[in-house]
Formats: sequence, structure tokens, C-alpha cells
Amino acid sequence: MMLTVPAAGIILLFALISPSYALYFHIGETEKKCFIEEIPDETMVIGKYRTQLWDKQTNSFLPSTPGLGMHVEIKDPDTKIILSRQYGSDGRFTFTSHTPGEHQICLHSNSTKMALFAGGKLRVHLDIQVGEHTNNYPEIAAKDKLTELQLRVRQLLDQVEQIQKEQNYQRYREERFRMTSESTNQRVLWWSIAQTLILIVTGIWQMKHLKSFFEAKKLV
Repeated sequence: MMLTVPAAGIILLFALISPSYALYFHIGETEKKCFIEEIPDETMVIGKYRTQLWDKQTNSFLPSTPGLGMHVEIKDPDTKIILSRQYGSDGRFTFTSHTPGEHQICLHSNSTKMALFAGGKLRVHLDIQVGEHTNNYPEIAAKDKLTELQLRVRQLLDQVEQIQKEQNYQRYREERFRMTSESTNQRVLWWSIAQTLILIVTGIWQMKHLKSFFEAKKLV
């Protein structure tokens, strides 16, 4: 899936709907691409990427040189940086969420240090896996010497655990939305009461002012 977004743009990706996805995008020098991933708490996320550099001679994207790298920065819903690291042209990053909500994943290249990339274009293939999709079950089966049935049970248990985390996250979102709605409704109510009081006070003041005016003119 090809995406075209402005520099430092934010793409909203729903982890609860698609816990594993792959895409590619293009970036230039000093350009930064950010993604927002909705993640439950205590959930592992693994990201893998590889880069391709535009070659003017062949008019195609070729594997990047080893000297070109990518900087990955991840922020939690409280905008706290939980990962900030420089990787190579191909890399893998891992983190575990400790706060439920929208996590921001940003990538940019060290292209300013590469004369070869100057004025060029870079294609980044990104694959993000969330929750039980991060588990390498063939490796787990070989390590723990599990049978096919035991491995399947392990997968089902991991899926159930991830579903529980997602349900907890949905309840957390609903609670926040309810609190926001109640706060908004309360503000609207108090604003309506304030408007009513202002109209009443203004009406009383106008009546007194008109009465004083008519008395001064000896009309009443």
C-alpha cells in the first residue's frame, strides 16, 4: 500500500482493527514521517523496515548503501519518549507499551550526512506487528519442545490475552469519552444558566433605567 503524506505528517492506523500491517512510503532529505498506533497497555510492538535508494541511472529503487541509516523515535500517549535510536539502512525496533492510547512512531534518515542521497528519494518499507503477532511460534515450539497441539493451545491463549487487553483498552476509551461528554454537557449547562442570568439582569436594569427616564420627564 503506497502512502503519500506531507513532511512530518501523521497517519492514523488502527491497531485494534489491523494488529499487523506492512506498507511503504517515500521520504526526502530532512523529511520526517510519523504514524499513530493505538496500542493497549503492556503490549509488545515490533517494527521492521528496509530502505531503498532511488537510482537515476536505472530509474528504479535499489537497496540502500550500508552507510545510510534511519532514526526511530517513539512517544507514548503522554508524549514521553520511550525509544530514540539510530539504526542502519535495514533495522528492527521493539518496545512495550505501558500506557494505553495513541503511540507516535516517527522515522527520518541521516541523509544530510550522505552526499549520495543529496537531493534523492528514499523508499522505506515498514512492517509493524502488535501483540501476539510479535511471537515467533516456530522458535517457541523448538525452544520449549512443544507438540503441534500444545503450540496451538499456546497461540490461542496468547490471542485470548490480547483480546482481553483490547477490550480493556476499549473500556478505557469509553470511560474517557464519557468523562469528556459529561464535562462538555456540564459546561454547556452552566453557560446556558449564565446567559439566562445575564438576560434577566439586563432586563431588570433596562426596566429601572426606563422608569427613571420616564420619572425624570414626568411622564409617569
